[in-house]
Amino acid sequence: MSASFASLLRKLVRTGDLEVETADGVKQVYGDGSGPRLGVRLADRAAEWELLLNPTLALGELYMDGRLIVSEGDLYDVLELGAKNLLGLRGLPWVRAMEKIRIAFRELHQRNDRRRAKSNIARHYDLDARLYDLFLDGDRQYSCAYFERSDQSLDDAQLAKKRHIVAKLLPQDGAAVLDIGCGFGGMALYLAGVAGARVTGVTLSEEQFAVASGRARSSGLTGRLDFRLQDYRDVRETFDRIVSVGMFEHVGILGYDEFFQTVRRQLNDDGVMLLHSIGRNSAPGATNPWIRKYIFPGGYIPSLSEVLPAIERAGLFVTDIEILRLHYAETLRAWRDRFMANREEAKLLYDERFCRMWEFYLAGAESSFRVDGHMVFQIQLAKRQDAVPLTRDYIREREAELRRREAARAPLRQAAE
Repeated sequence: MSASFASLLRKLVRTGDLEVETADGVKQVYGDGSGPRLGVRLADRAAEWELLLNPTLALGELYMDGRLIVSEGDLYDVLELGAKNLLGLRGLPWVRAMEKIRIAFRELHQRNDRRRAKSNIARHYDLDARLYDLFLDGDRQYSCAYFERSDQSLDDAQLAKKRHIVAKLLPQDGAAVLDIGCGFGGMALYLAGVAGARVTGVTLSEEQFAVASGRARSSGLTGRLDFRLQDYRDVRETFDRIVSVGMFEHVGILGYDEFFQTVRRQLNDDGVMLLHSIGRNSAPGATNPWIRKYIFPGGYIPSLSEVLPAIERAGLFVTDIEILRLHYAETLRAWRDRFMANREEAKLLYDERFCRMWEFYLAGAESSFRVDGHMVFQIQLAKRQDAVPLTRDYIREREAELRRREAARAPLRQAAE
């Protein structure tokens, strides 16, 4: 073990109990001994230097390549330990300097013009749709669930998410709704089938578009559903309601003004929009380089301080904001458990390196919500202050009505099956 690498680990790991074994067989324990013993092993000497030069990128790459092996505990435990230690180091001058450099260059990585946006989306969402069946709920909701109870199943929590969002949208039967970034179509199907809306769903993912279109044809709701492979900026109609779930993270800071100005143009004067997005409970930052390179190219998790000024400049009213704190952590844990249970099937679709990449992604994302303060915000927007009721009581009332409609539709679904 090189002296430089040992010095780095002493600076980084101040709490916890982590044993590191290097390729030369040297073992060293770092931290204050608190918590369970965790262990990692490096397969070659070059791994030390890669971690020294760029630890935030190299850690994930080494795990993907099988050159960093978790020898005690599991991957999530190791990443959580690292996240907790990094949290305590944020005030150090050298850490602040590194973050400033990353922020200074972040705009270069967040250019999402029409060509780049489609390419960036394809990198993640045009993976084999069978992969998502291995870890998502039955409706393929690839966004934060809404856990009303600690013992709620993932499927029920994802249904609760759709119900909660639609309650805030306040759509009337026959309302025209635009779903920006419609994913596999679950939200649009709920709006059309339960809320009685007419829904236009747009996505840049060819795989998601194919799945959503197939679901529309088999649902019996084709007259109320219009899925399009289209950039949201090119939609020219206006709508009574607009919803966007898990898409705003792909806009990038350079596109916030355009996003909200486009929404304002597409929204009828008495319309309502609900934006559901991952956010950070901290000052603006930069995307983790490993996430940017392997998982979400062009993506960025914003602070509310970056989002609200763009809303104000677009001339929209913020009529409600809700913060969902640990809901996504619980969602990611459920996804990770399901993925690991079906890991061999994922390996048949791709390979071992891909599986290790996906493990690292799910575990790292969960730790970002449990440790780093990431959250989900739901912002309700309107052109008029009187577009929604004065108090939030209507949300519970609307949820109760939607539950009744769900129950009424359940026998129909069973008969159709």
